[in-house]
Amino acid sequence: MIPFAEFQKLDLRVAKVLSVENHPNADKLYVLKIDLGGTERQIVAGLRAHYTPEQLLGSAIVVVANLETAVLRGVESQGMLLAAQDGPKVLVLRPDGEAAPGSRVS
Repeated sequence: MIPFAEFQKLDLRVAKVLSVENHPNADKLYVLKIDLGGTERQIVAGLRAHYTPEQLLGSAIVVVANLETAVLRGVESQGMLLAAQDGPKVLVLRPDGEAAPGSRVS
């Protein structure tokens, strides 16, 4: 268990997927360009076995916007997409309805 104050440190935001490319050095990863409400970022996500680029392109997703930048297999990732895993199935978390890029998730 963590205190609520620790949870509040997470900056969860809605983002729109602008582009989806295969990672050049990893078979299971995509490189996504996302819009966080006027700010464009790049994130790396392990979704290739679960989603086609067409299924992700243009969709609204939920990301951790204040995560430290990481380099994954040579590509910079500036956030983390949230997904649920149920056995072998992976489900990207998405808002239930229209939400503008950059909207805060609470």
